[in-house]
Amino acid sequence: MARFAHTVTVAALDRGWFEEAAGTLVDLLDASREGPGGSVVLADGRPVEGLRLLKGRHLRSGARYGEVPAEPEEAAGKVPVEHADAGTGDSPGAPQAVVLRTWRPSHSVEAESLVEEDGMSLKMGLRLSEPRRPRAVELSLSGHKPGGGSLYRFSGRGKADLAAWWSAVDRLPSAPPAARAPVSGRAVHRLAKARLTLTPRPAEDGSWRITVALSLRGRWLLRPVGAVVLFFARGPVERSLREAAESAAAEWNTALAELTPLHGEALRAEIADALVNPDGATPL
Repeated sequence: MARFAHTVTVAALDRGWFEEAAGTLVDLLDASREGPGGSVVLADGRPVEGLRLLKGRHLRSGARYGEVPAEPEEAAGKVPVEHADAGTGDSPGAPQAVVLRTWRPSHSVEAESLVEEDGMSLKMGLRLSEPRRPRAVELSLSGHKPGGGSLYRFSGRGKADLAAWWSAVDRLPSAPPAARAPVSGRAVHRLAKARLTLTPRPAEDGSWRITVALSLRGRWLLRPVGAVVLFFARGPVERSLREAAESAAAEWNTALAELTPLHGEALRAEIADALVNPDGATPL
């Protein structure tokens, strides 16, 4: 098994503001309703941009959401074609859709999506515990290439324990890091397994220092071969992990620098504006 790690420094996110923003977003969506043509409208009557009910009842188990594709334009001798049933993903013109499995804002929200991309069939799942004051986020991903055999199959799961994260960053800077990483993920393929973890700790200046660790190992009879490959590929893998971590940290810091810590009705109005006009909304 090979292990790689890199530590980055990021700006700290205020827990109170994060939980208030999450709760406000959930409340806005919970108060929304189905509008004309399957649009989803907020309580004030404005439609949510890019969100359309394609099948089922709004905010009920089995509801399917997506965006109805625009009609093809007549240009350069192209003839308009009728698109398939919206949200099925059975034809190139059909939009990808998200199916709502559970909507219980005080307990959990679950959704899944089936995506066809580059000849691969991908199934993605999301579960959010206690959405109004998020405690955990769980992700799942599985993929296969129809007719491609076991070499074209993979799966993965990840979890962010937000309660454990806040506990880890509330420690004294001199305290040892959390024994268990609050964020972890695993990926499995026929040839190899991978595990990624994120472990935060507070810095003296109030920022967060996050250690990103990646473990790789081959499976079955390929373990010796995998060890040889990783021996020669160690440098590129370390470099890729470092560059990815630094890039993610830079994007995080940029995003937080643009946030204005609004609260109460001002925060609610800003999030509502972002839902109906994401391109024109001002930074929070």
